[in-house]
Amino acid sequence: MTYSLIAQDPGAQQQPQPLGPANPVFIMAIGILFLVVVVMPMMNRKQKRELENLHASVKRGAKVVTNAMIVGVVVSAKDGEDEIVIKSEDSRFRIKRSAVIQVVGTDEAETAAK
Repeated sequence: MTYSLIAQDPGAQQQPQPLGPANPVFIMAIGILFLVVVVMPMMNRKQKRELENLHASVKRGAKVVTNAMIVGVVVSAKDGEDEIVIKSEDSRFRIKRSAVIQVVGTDEAETAAK
């Protein structure tokens, strides 16, 4: 007497997987391709536009946060120039506009003192 752990019907055959658009893997691949080609570049353009508007809005007296997490007040910022000067406590830094990641607000007391 022989026992088998897996019972198989020798007459039954497996159904072949559909090829082309009916295959679930194909549908998922098309969905991922759509996300990569259409949706992600749209999000990147929106973020880039918002960041450019932020850098353009940096004016003298604005309280900013840099990518190095330095919080300071803009002392000097000229339109058309890429560098700005910020003051944080007793230190002054000359940084690129692109280093600013957030404008917190304005420091009215610092603007009035200058």
